[in-house]
Formats: sequence, C-alpha cells, structure tokens
Amino acid sequence: MIQPAKEFVVATRKSPLALKQAEMAVACFEQAIPGTVYRVEKMVTTGDRQREWSLEKEGGKGLFTKELEDALLEKRADFAVHSAKDLPSEMPKGLSIAGFLPRESPEDVLVLKKGIEIPKVIATGSPRRRIQLRFLYPKAEFIEIRGNVDTRLNKIAEGYADATVLAAAGLKRLGIVGSEGTEFVKLGLDDCVPAVGQAAVAIQCRTSDVPEYERALDSSTSIAVGLERAFMKRLGGGCQVAFAVNYSDGKLRIYHKDCGRVSRSIPIQYAKEKPTEIADQLIQQLELGHA
Repeated sequence: MIQPAKEFVVATRKSPLALKQAEMAVACFEQAIPGTVYRVEKMVTTGDRQREWSLEKEGGKGLFTKELEDALLEKRADFAVHSAKDLPSEMPKGLSIAGFLPRESPEDVLVLKKGIEIPKVIATGSPRRRIQLRFLYPKAEFIEIRGNVDTRLNKIAEGYADATVLAAAGLKRLGIVGSEGTEFVKLGLDDCVPAVGQAAVAIQCRTSDVPEYERALDSSTSIAVGLERAFMKRLGGGCQVAFAVNYSDGKLRIYHKDCGRVSRSIPIQYAKEKPTEIADQLIQQLELGHA
C-alpha cells in the first residue's frame, strides 16, 4: 500500500525575498527527504506592519521573527524560514536553529542613483553600514529608508537619496543584476563588514525536531554563522547597533566601535569546535565592550 506523503507547514514572511527563500528551503528538503510535501504559510510580522518605524530607535530584536516563532510554538507550522541576520541571539524556549541553506556571497552592494559617483546623501537605517560608510564617504549625510528591495531601488532612481545599501545575496536571489536609473557597486568585506548571519537562510524549528531537518542543511554555513552568532551572544547586536562579524574563507572580520575594523585568520576546524572560546578570547584581546 502506498503511504501518503508527509506534509510540512512552512512559516515565512510575505516579502518577495522571504518567499524566494522559503521556495529554496522547500526545494532543499524535497530533494533530501523523499515522500514529503510542503505548504507555505505567509505571515506578517510586527516589523512588516510598522513600516515607518526606525529600527535603530525602536529596536529591531524579534520584530521580523516573533509571529513565525509563535506559529512553531503553537504547532501551526513545522519549521520557519528566516534571514539569519534577523534572528536574535536567544531562542524562545523550545525552539532551535536546525541549520542553514548554503550561504550566498555576504557582501553589501552600494546602489547609486545613475550619474552619481560620490554620494552626498545615503539612505540606510543600519548603524553598522552608516558608520563604516563614513570611512569611504566622510562628507555624506545619512537618512532612513524602509521597504522591500524593489521599493528601495525605486526610491533611489527617483532621487530620494543619492545611494542606499543592499545585501548582494538578496539581489541575487531575486534575480536583480541592475535596475533602471541606478548603478550597483559591490563593497568589499574589508570595506563594509556584513551583519552577523548576512546572506544565510536559517531554518528554525521545535528543538525536538532538529534531527529531522539538520541532515539536509549546509554544515560549512552552520560553522560560519555559529561563530558569528557566538560574538553576537556575548556582545549583543541587531539592527539597532553598529556591530558586525563575518567569517568567510577562513578569515574572521569584526567591526566594533571600540576597535574599528579588524581581521584574524581562523582555521575552520577551530571555528567548528570552539566558537565561544574564539569569541571570548578576541573580545578580551580587543577590549570590546557591549555593542
């Protein structure tokens, strides 16, 4: 007798990028776990509803995750798909990160209004980006911007500001290689250290279900983001603070107000085995306070 396919309910935000990432997660699990089907539940988070909020002033912790986490805890969903950079360092009791999809390139992209070479006004709500961009454009002024990727691109083309900054991974996942009225310039990892978890897609589930999902997910991304999140847990961090850590190709890059930008070579095996120890040692060596 043929067994019916097992259905999983997938919680995601409703933005085009979030839906694309949910689609990627479903494709990953369909291949890794035969005999399964998936139903995507689109949800609106507090951060989506409060489009006029300044994430820096209001605080960004949990704004884009709580409603999805509630669905997991109430068993209305089996797993949730998040941009890893949106996830706070602490999980609600009973929930865990099962792992991550393979990570895309973590760099930021400077989106310039066509014809602008040196921006005088840069639109970004991220203190991390703003402070690092001041090294590149010391005379620039900064203003807030909210909205999905298309909204931000249109605002720059229409002259809302001379430039904004978007994650290269999000642009790639949406198939955007350019847009009318703008020009794209990729920022090097050493010029603008990305946010913790940037370009990684996290799969969150009930802790008891982790073994069901983790075998399908990417181990190297888990090591990298695990190390980055070890710093975030020790120092705090999120949308509202100027703090960044990225681990790529054996190199750890840090931006913090107390030390500026620094980098260290970290073997991947050491990153896998001792993420908290690495974070504690470097925080002490660099004399870093709370972000």
